[in-house]
Amino acid sequence: MKLTKLAIAGVMLALSTASCADILWQDLSLSYLNGSNYRVGDADRQVYTLEHVAGTSWGDSFMFLDHLRSDNGARENYAEWAPRFSLTKLSGTNSNFGIVKDVLIATQIEMSNLQTNYLYGVGFDLALPAFKYTQLNLYRRQNENADDSWQATLVWGVPFTIGRHEFLYDGFLDWASASADKSANMNFTSQLKWALHPLLGIKSKLYLGVEYAYWLNKFGIKDCLGFRTNESNLNLLVKWHF
Repeated sequence: MKLTKLAIAGVMLALSTASCADILWQDLSLSYLNGSNYRVGDADRQVYTLEHVAGTSWGDSFMFLDHLRSDNGARENYAEWAPRFSLTKLSGTNSNFGIVKDVLIATQIEMSNLQTNYLYGVGFDLALPAFKYTQLNLYRRQNENADDSWQATLVWGVPFTIGRHEFLYDGFLDWASASADKSANMNFTSQLKWALHPLLGIKSKLYLGVEYAYWLNKFGIKDCLGFRTNESNLNLLVKWHF
């Protein structure tokens, strides 16, 4: 109960801080996915995602809302919000060392119609050659319908060009520890995107590409012969930034 109150207090702090923050930059995007090898539920799904990311005077913020539409008629909504608080920005002194550009207080909330989970821990912004950004976040998970556990999240983005064509390879890797009622699980999801906007002569970024998800023990459910939860799923992707 104390940890739940602490997690809720962290989210409330994030909300109050965000309300008086200066937004240094932000991006809003809408994406469409279509895949046929999903696990845990219908195999054929379409996913519409609204995504917002911002850099602020106190740190950064990432949030998204997924609307999933299955061929069997099922409908789902899922959202996450992950504000992080920069020690460099809040203290006015550099917290960089080695490849670490900044140390942050990392928080996250996961929301669905079935549960709400709170995550809190420490984050690191890393400086790696060729990477536009790299983040490593280490969390304690306060799970609503399962025992608490630990999670490590790696996030990256790598832009590159081939001739006059621009590409972006980005994604994340989540690893969550086992608990008394959940198996350890790993979700590696990445997107390879071809930039269409330079070719079309438009200002808004428009990408066409694929998303690949490799998920072991999806949702912490142990994969077995009777119920497969290991997912290897390639999706068609269209993403528009506006």
